[in-house]
Amino acid sequence: MSSRAAIDIGSNSVRLLIADEQGTELCREMHITRLAEGVDRTGELAETAMQRTQLVLERYAGFLQRQRVQRLRVTGTSAARDARNRDVFFERVRQTVGSAPELLSGEQEAALAFAGATFGRDPGAGPFVTLDIGGGSTEFAYGQTSPESSISLNVGCVRVTERFFSSDPPSATELARARDFLHGELARVERAVPVRKARTWLGLAGTVTSLAARDAGLGKYDPSVTDGYVLKRERVLALHEELCALPQAERARRLLEPQRAGVILGGSIVLAEVLRYFELPEIVVSERDILDGLVASIGAG
Repeated sequence: MSSRAAIDIGSNSVRLLIADEQGTELCREMHITRLAEGVDRTGELAETAMQRTQLVLERYAGFLQRQRVQRLRVTGTSAARDARNRDVFFERVRQTVGSAPELLSGEQEAALAFAGATFGRDPGAGPFVTLDIGGGSTEFAYGQTSPESSISLNVGCVRVTERFFSSDPPSATELARARDFLHGELARVERAVPVRKARTWLGLAGTVTSLAARDAGLGKYDPSVTDGYVLKRERVLALHEELCALPQAERARRLLEPQRAGVILGGSIVLAEVLRYFELPEIVVSERDILDGLVASIGAG
């Protein structure tokens, strides 16, 4: 039996999803490699970041072989969009996994995230807005069964961290500067996407799922708990303030994925300000995201 797979090479993490012909999940992997490290400042992918990512891709190549994957879709997102040397990296990816990455636009990224997050959900809960907080960019998409409008911002957990937070923990001034920047970006969202018409907001990716796991008091990560979890605004704000008061080493001890400690504040401030700016009482967590949208786009063969 053949199978299909997608690899999402994101700015902070690299993820793999393999499904069989019926769409049943066979394998899901995630490793944080922080590919976007330094890209906002230099405009290039750092050699060490590319090497970290390639090591993970070599591991994924083994999974692809064992599962006899016949159809593979590999994508690059914000870090690759920004990097002058992405072609060098993409060739290394091709040699490692056998397929060169597609460079997704922000709009394509938003559409795939929407498709993944809304798959199987009751359309009666719509219209939906999907909020996908990545490492280098954040996408908003609005629609009922498909995205009717979307926007991609150059805002993400890695980019915000590197641009605004030089102290550990961040100073009040650094946090205020980040909030001011985000308010300007969110005003762009409001002009481009009718987000206030949504009935349900869906939050995607590692920042949101990490905060949900902490709010739920999980001792071990369990996507069956975090998927569909309702994060209240007051809890997001409290969790963000709690983490902002801690140095990175202590944040690492509080998170189920300690490797997120260095950039979690860059993501949590985005989520907190979205909830505040759009006056949202809550956001629903989705474990389905762009990766699921990519596999679904391949279709059964």
